[in-house]
Amino acid sequence: QVQLVESGGGLVQAGGSLRLSCAASTRTFSSYTMGWFRQAPGKEREFVVGITWTGGRTNYADSVKGRFTISRDNAKNTVSLQMNSLKPEDTAVYYCAAQLWTSRSYDYWGQGTQVTVSS
Repeated sequence: QVQLVESGGGLVQAGGSLRLSCAASTRTFSSYTMGWFRQAPGKEREFVVGITWTGGRTNYADSVKGRFTISRDNAKNTVSLQMNSLKPEDTAVYYCAAQLWTSRSYDYWGQGTQVTVSS
């Protein structure tokens, strides 16, 4: 079982920046692909970005390419999401997720952190 705890959400004006962090409680953090998802009010949860267990590969949703950057620190069991040039449409609850390297889907989810971008 892996517990994920997000932090760093908040309210920011359009054009501003926020940094989200996710701490994982597992001794095998480096065995997991990590991802960020988001869910806006009235919408389905959507994929934002993922990073492989080594950090060597990343995959971004088109809507955030060039604005968001994911990184991970396997020594600290953390994954971060730097969000720049935020837009009102980025407003959502952001979730951290973990996928074991043997799995076909994300297995563990955090409780989410609210990001609100005002216009």
